[in-house]
Amino acid sequence: MKKDFTCCCPSLIPSRETACFYLLCVLIALYMLAGAAIFSSLERPAELKTHQLWEKRLRDFSHDHNLSYEDLKSLLHHYEEARTAGIRTEQGRALWDITGAFYFVGTVVSTIGFGVTAPSTAMGKVFLVFYGLLGCSATILFFNLFLERVITLVSLLIFWCHRKRMGHSGQEGRDSEDNRNGEWKPSVYQVTLILYVAVLLVACGAASLYSAMEGWTYMESLYFCFVAFSTVGFGDFVSCQREHHEGTWAYQVANCLLMLLGVCCTYSLFNTISVIIKQGLNLMLETLAWMYSVLLVNAFVMRLKWKQCAKER
Repeated sequence: MKKDFTCCCPSLIPSRETACFYLLCVLIALYMLAGAAIFSSLERPAELKTHQLWEKRLRDFSHDHNLSYEDLKSLLHHYEEARTAGIRTEQGRALWDITGAFYFVGTVVSTIGFGVTAPSTAMGKVFLVFYGLLGCSATILFFNLFLERVITLVSLLIFWCHRKRMGHSGQEGRDSEDNRNGEWKPSVYQVTLILYVAVLLVACGAASLYSAMEGWTYMESLYFCFVAFSTVGFGDFVSCQREHHEGTWAYQVANCLLMLLGVCCTYSLFNTISVIIKQGLNLMLETLAWMYSVLLVNAFVMRLKWKQCAKER
């Protein structure tokens, strides 16, 4: 009976990869809950204060200019619809000329999606679905190929530095060192550190350019670099949107190149960090398995002691 039950029912113990997946799901959910709690405590009071101030300004404006409050809100609603088509209170650069459209498709295929520009026509929205499907897939392939070459280049650089450092250690033991060098490989921590420095250098250099060209503070520019390079793309800060930027071709080209370089480097960094996270998950699983085995041994020992005490009685 027990044998038949074991054959008919699959094992309830998941594999290591499945357990790692479940553990990652739980940790991501907890991480998101913690982030939601922190951001809510930081941003919610400011949101409520801004909402109250906005309502007060609307009522004061309607009262001072003898306007209906509902008519004023209706006008603002129409403006929100027009903003999707590129209408701004301050004159900006054209959104749908060839350079503006090229900037838009760049944010689509890179999955940044700032949201400042979006198709307003039905045909444009339909075309975006098919265009984005192929474009995003091709860009992800490009990022993966870029990652392979970056990892190879960084590994060769680390290996060269390792060989050079071993060469300065003296002639003694050189044969054994050479044998070990044939098997030596750079660790994921070394690769991650180099990629982190590269991303930091690109972000700091790009922030200097954006701060000068966009009029942002340096911290706002660094914030924009992270949001853009990580393809989060909130849209609260967007580069190359001012009217005078239409004539600065050098800045537009530099912006595209920095976006491409920043996204590629950050994508590579995210991948190496994910490897470290997976190693941490495996370590957590091993720790949990060890704790579970200890509990089983203790339970078994306690059961033996209980039976021995019962016999003595």
